[in-house]
Amino acid sequence: MQIRFAAAMAAVAICPVLFAQTAATRIPRESNGKPNLTGLWQALGTADWDILDHTSQAGPFYQLGAIGAEPPGQSIVEGGEIPYRPEALAKKRQNFEKRAMVDVSSDKKWHDIGDPELKCYMPGVPRATYMPFPFRIVQGSSPYILMAYEYASATRTIRMNTKQEAPTPSWMGWSRGRWEGDTLVVDVTGFREETWFDRAGDYHTEDLHVVERYTPASPYHLMYEATIEDPKVYTRPWKISFPLYRRMEKSVQLLEFKCVPFTEQMLYGGFSKQAAK
Repeated sequence: MQIRFAAAMAAVAICPVLFAQTAATRIPRESNGKPNLTGLWQALGTADWDILDHTSQAGPFYQLGAIGAEPPGQSIVEGGEIPYRPEALAKKRQNFEKRAMVDVSSDKKWHDIGDPELKCYMPGVPRATYMPFPFRIVQGSSPYILMAYEYASATRTIRMNTKQEAPTPSWMGWSRGRWEGDTLVVDVTGFREETWFDRAGDYHTEDLHVVERYTPASPYHLMYEATIEDPKVYTRPWKISFPLYRRMEKSVQLLEFKCVPFTEQMLYGGFSKQAAK
């Protein structure tokens, strides 16, 4: 048994191209030969807490004990560092300090403090991809690819082979797609500035530009990469990458996580009429 296993591993080491070609032939494909990415996908990891390396630590609400604590995790950022401008790094730290606070008393201050995820706002791109919730890709013969996310029932439409610019800023941005070989490349612009990348306060402005790459590695895995640019916040473009896993449970479905009702008291409870004593 050990001899056969050693021989198999030696074959993998000697012929990685052959094994990659074998995996590529098993990838589901459309009639035009392009990969069919239709399915339910999910990232594994803790990037939603912090896209950089992080140790375990108490959460903002110590009353929740271990349930509210932050798990440790490894960075998904290439090079392990986000190239912040000095003033932008200071704002990121302020975001973290006030991540669990809200203030909706003034339109001008509505988004100044608090993680948008805390308030059940749509998560934006690329955060929606690595939150601890699955998402569905729906691909067919039309010139559009749909992505539907469990968190907050967010959706976005990828318009293939178009040069049309974003008509207005939006939470999930404006997505234009194209194929480069077996890789789906999605160019995303037209963002609102309020979304964050994680609970650690990493953020961007309305000038955010994200280029995503979805590359099938097998029938059950996609390699995800995103290049992020925002000259108001970062000194240069930077990248994140991680695998996505196809959910394989029997009869698996994309369920609903409509979180707005869970946030109403937190956001607006101070404006409600108090019951008479």
